[in-house]
Amino acid sequence: MFVFANFVEALAGALSMVLTIYMWIVIIRCFLSWVNPDPDNAIVRFLYTVTDPVLYRLRRALPFLYTSGVDLSPIVIVVGIYFLQSFLVQSLYDLARTIRYTG
Repeated sequence: MFVFANFVEALAGALSMVLTIYMWIVIIRCFLSWVNPDPDNAIVRFLYTVTDPVLYRLRRALPFLYTSGVDLSPIVIVVGIYFLQSFLVQSLYDLARTIRYTG
């Protein structure tokens, strides 16, 4: 069972890393919106391509987040990522620990 425990622990670590990277991408995208970057830049296009689907769905689901020119949807996404890291990733680590010591 230790192999499955190691797999679950590695999955938790990878998920935590992916969520952290995506959180930083959202934060960088938020900062870029303040300076009006060149839309032809490859990095800017990548950031918009990665974050637009999530931001668009959130803005459509909760239209009150984008009022009077202030967009609060990146804050909601960062809080959601923090929740996933605190709940889901920690639960996977606890599951791996339980499997390792009781299995």
